Amino acid sequence: MALKYVDELEVEGKRVFARVDFNVPLDANGAVTDDTRITETMPTITWLLEKNAKLVLASHLGRPKGKPDPKYTLEPAGARLAELLGKDVIFAHDCVGDGPRKIIGEMRPGQVVLLENTRFHKGEEANDDEFSRALAAFADVYVNDAFGTLHRAHASTAGIAAHVPVKGAGFLVKRELEMLGKVKAEPPRPFVCVLGGAKVSDKIGVVDGLLDKVDVFLVGGGMAYTFLKAQGIEVGSSLVEAEALKSARAVLAKIEASGKKILLPVDHVVADEMKETAQTFTTKSSAIGAGKKGFDIGPATVEAFEREVLRAKTIFWNGPMGVFEMEPFRNGTDKLAKAIAYSGAFTVVGGGDSAAAVARLDLASRFTHVSTGGGASLEFLEGIELPGLKALGS
Repeated sequence: MALKYVDELEVEGKRVFARVDFNVPLDANGAVTDDTRITETMPTITWLLEKNAKLVLASHLGRPKGKPDPKYTLEPAGARLAELLGKDVIFAHDCVGDGPRKIIGEMRPGQVVLLENTRFHKGEEANDDEFSRALAAFADVYVNDAFGTLHRAHASTAGIAAHVPVKGAGFLVKRELEMLGKVKAEPPRPFVCVLGGAKVSDKIGVVDGLLDKVDVFLVGGGMAYTFLKAQGIEVGSSLVEAEALKSARAVLAKIEASGKKILLPVDHVVADEMKETAQTFTTKSSAIGAGKKGFDIGPATVEAFEREVLRAKTIFWNGPMGVFEMEPFRNGTDKLAKAIAYSGAFTVVGGGDSAAAVARLDLASRFTHVSTGGGASLEFLEGIELPGLKALGS
């Protein structure tokens, strides 16, 4: 694939339509509470402005279901971007139509326009060609720096590229591909893959994609209960993905046949229900009694996982070890995050909740790379072709 990056494109004085990921969390008053996704794409934005491009930014935010919803406006993201840039960001109250057309038509080199949420139109998620053409009408050059959306074949991430001859990826995408590429290629061994989160079905592809590279899989979070159930171990009322039990057995057999190792929890932090004031206790084994639910890995599991992490030369982590958003169930995730951060290994966090846990602990600088794309990073490691990336090389 003939993929070009933004610094290989002629952009001076051109209208550069840059797809960014400003899908940021907002508080009740509409203010941005975490600007990581904005700051991560600043190198691309500032480079384009230094080159005197007419910069048109587009993004989605939330799930407005194809129609305008003030709760999901990108205006707060634009305000935060203006603060970071120290210059005005012109906000267009739609992403297509006469309003944006007039604003963009009057732009001068070095100015920035942020379009309203692309998902306010059904054509975005449908990857509608007419909608893609409407977006492309604002572009002389198309740049995608929204790594976390590359696995989606949407109009602003894929469809538009067919109608803009000059196109490439931004610096954030470049770094993501470099870091994840190292995990996928010939990573230093031992290689430990830490998987958590709720669903086995979300991670089976990663196991298949990395099986010949990984030495040890460490499995926690809700998905661990499906694996334990697949082994015939009682898990009480814990979350089990019943339709994935057969797949879980197949994965366990495949790992065993390959000579690799998988560690599952040997104890759990359990409670009657998931809440901040829950009364918890720790099981003495991998089994969970009737009526109880597991919400975190226990201390013996933490120690076993830490031992493997501290021996590793490469670590890929995706998914928390428990319900880390609640204080009673965050010990496993916190302890493992700290162990990985100080392991001295080449460490990559695969976005999503894991990245949020790292940010809450202020450990991001201790990791080699914290990915901005949960689903995109997983699919890349699985070997699945990312539509947004494919579109840039076509």
